[in-house]
Amino acid sequence: QVQLVESGGGLVQAGDSLRLSCAASGSTFSRRTMGWFRQAPGKEREFVAAIRWSGDNTYYSDSVKGRFTISRDNAKNTVYLQMNTLKPEDTAVYYCAASLYMFREHGGSTYGYWGQGTQVTVSS
Repeated sequence: QVQLVESGGGLVQAGDSLRLSCAASGSTFSRRTMGWFRQAPGKEREFVAAIRWSGDNTYYSDSVKGRFTISRDNAKNTVYLQMNTLKPEDTAVYYCAASLYMFREHGGSTYGYWGQGTQVTVSS
């Protein structure tokens, strides 16, 4: 079982930066792909970014590529999402996710553990 707790959300202005953190419980963090997703009001949850368990592969949605950076610290059981040049359309609840199985590559059905989410609001 993996428990995930996100932090770092808040209210910022367009163009600002924010860094989200996700702390994971347990001893298997370093063997799991981690992802960030977001859900805006009235919209479906969408993929934002992911990072392989080893940290050597990262994946981004087109909407955040070049602005957001995902990273992880396996010694701290923590994954981060650095968000730069924020836009009002980035406003959403951001969720951290861990792969259901160890050593599972990022994909459509990878994630089985989810955090409670952290709100990010970007004003124009």
